[in-house]
Amino acid sequence: MSFINETLGAFFEKQVRKDPDREFIIYPDRDLRFTYEQFDERVNMLARGLLDIDIGKGDHVGIWATNVPDWLTFLFATAKIGAVLVTVNTAYKIHEVEYLMKQADLKAIAITNGFRDVSYIETLYELVPELKTQSRGNLRNENFPYLKSVIFIGQEKHRGMYSTRELFLLGQHSSDEKIRKIMETLDKDDVTNMQYTSGTTGFPKGVMLTHYNILNNGLSIGDRQKFTNNDRLCLPVPLFHCFGIVLGVMAILTHGGTLVMLEVYDPLLVLAAVQKEKCTALYGVPTMFIAEYTHPMFSMFDMTSLRTGIMAGSTCPIDSMKKVIKDMHCSEITSVYGLTEASPGITQTTTDDPVELRVETVGKAFPDVEAIVLDPDTYEPLPPNTIGEICCRGYNVMKGYYNMPEETKKTIDENGWLHSGDLGTYDEEGYYRITGRIKDMIIRGGENIYPREIEEFLFTVPGVKDVQVVGIPDEKYGEIVGAFIIRNDDSDITEEDVRDFGLARIARYKVPKHVFFVEEYPLTASGKIQKFKLRDIAVELLEKKEQ
Repeated sequence: MSFINETLGAFFEKQVRKDPDREFIIYPDRDLRFTYEQFDERVNMLARGLLDIDIGKGDHVGIWATNVPDWLTFLFATAKIGAVLVTVNTAYKIHEVEYLMKQADLKAIAITNGFRDVSYIETLYELVPELKTQSRGNLRNENFPYLKSVIFIGQEKHRGMYSTRELFLLGQHSSDEKIRKIMETLDKDDVTNMQYTSGTTGFPKGVMLTHYNILNNGLSIGDRQKFTNNDRLCLPVPLFHCFGIVLGVMAILTHGGTLVMLEVYDPLLVLAAVQKEKCTALYGVPTMFIAEYTHPMFSMFDMTSLRTGIMAGSTCPIDSMKKVIKDMHCSEITSVYGLTEASPGITQTTTDDPVELRVETVGKAFPDVEAIVLDPDTYEPLPPNTIGEICCRGYNVMKGYYNMPEETKKTIDENGWLHSGDLGTYDEEGYYRITGRIKDMIIRGGENIYPREIEEFLFTVPGVKDVQVVGIPDEKYGEIVGAFIIRNDDSDITEEDVRDFGLARIARYKVPKHVFFVEEYPLTASGKIQKFKLRDIAVELLEKKEQ
C-alpha cells in the first residue's frame, strides 16, 4: 500500500490544487454546493477566525451538531491549525455532555440549536451559567477549567457565544500566514480527531485518532469500492461517528470525489438525493437500507445510478444485502468491519467478491493491517474456522484513549494487538465472519450460542422483517435465547408460529424461549442497535408477565 504521509489539511490542499472546480460537498435539499476550491476558502476563513479567538495547536474543540454544512468546515479548519476536533454524539443529554466536556478538556465547543428533544443552547447555559455574565473567550468555570469559548453554528447571536458568522468575518480580515506557520509544525502522527465510544459498558472513552490513521484508512476503504474522482457518495450517516468521517469523508477525499450530504437521516430524502444527484454510492446501517427499500414511495425513485456503497455498523442481514443489490442497484455493495479504535476499518469486502462472500462475510483485512483470531481466554492464535476474538494491529490502531492509560493497556496488548471484543472466524482464503460480541454470546447451560446464527435463521421465517437475538438471564440455564422481531406490515405471525418454525428446523436449545414483537429497536445516534437495552426490556416484560 502506498501510504499518505501528509496531514489532513496538507492533503486536502493537494486535492484542491489537483481539481479545484470539482464539486466536493453538496446539500441537495437546499441546493448548497461547494467546489474543492470554494470549500478550502471557507475552511481557511474559519481557521483564521479560530486563531483570532485564541484557539490553536493542541487545543480540544468539541462539535455537538447534526450534519450541518459547517460541521465539515470545522473538521478541516481544526486540522489545519493543529487543534483536535472532539465529536459529540447528537443524542447526548446534559449528563453525558458534562462528562465529555470535562474528560476531553475542551477549550471550546461548537453547537447548533439542538436535536429532537434536547436544546443544546439551554444545556450549555445550564452547565456554564457564566456564559450569560462573562466576556466571550474568557470563560471561567470551576467545573470546566479548560473551557474558554462556546461557538454557535449559525447566524443568530446568543449571549456569551461567538457565532460562526462572526468567526468568518474575523477570518476575512487576517492573512493565511499564521495557518502556514502552524501547518509547517504539524506531523502526520499528531492527533486530529477524538471520538467517544458509545459507552455501552462503563464510561465513554475518547479515542485519539491521528491524521495518518484516518486518511490511510479512508484510502483503503475507497479503494475497496473502486472509487474515482467521478464517484458521488450519498452520506446519510452521522459525522460524529467514524462511519461518517472516515468511511465517508476520508474515502471520498482521498479519491477526489463528491460528498452528497444529508443533515439528518430520512429515507425519503436519501432516495431523492440519490436520484437528484445521480449518486454512485450509498452508505448506511442495515436499518437505514431496510427503511429505504421498504418505503411506500420507493418505486417512484430512480436508483440506477448506484453502483457501490457500504452496509455496516451492525450485523448485515443476508436477505437485506441481497435486496439492496437487486432492488437498489448497488450491485457492488460492500461491508466493512471495524471499531472506532481501529480508525475504524479492519476488513472489507471488495466490489469483485462473489455475491455470496459479500453477503456472508466482512471480507479480508486491509493492506498493511494484520488481523488475527485469538482464543479469548488464552490469547493463543486460533486456526481457520474456529470462533475467537478478532484482533488487529497496524497503522490503523488508535494512539490510545485520552487520559486513560490503564484502559488503553486493556485494549492494546503488549504485542500491539488491538482487542476488538468481537467474536468471529476466518477461513482459508482470509475472509472474516463476525459471529457476535464476546459479551453478546449466549451461554445456555454450557452451550455457546451465537446470536448472529439465530438471527440469520429467523430471517427465513415468513413475515419477519427484522430480528435481534439476545441472552435473557435464567435461573435454570444461566441464560436463555430471546428474540425481538419486527413484523412485515402485512404479517400477523405469533410467538407460537416462530417457535414452531424453529423447533422443526434448528436444535431445541437455539430456539428462542421468548419472542417479543416490537415496532423499532433502541438505537445509538449512529444507528447501532443497543442489545443491552433489549436485554433489559426482555427482563422487564417477563417480570410483568409473571405478576
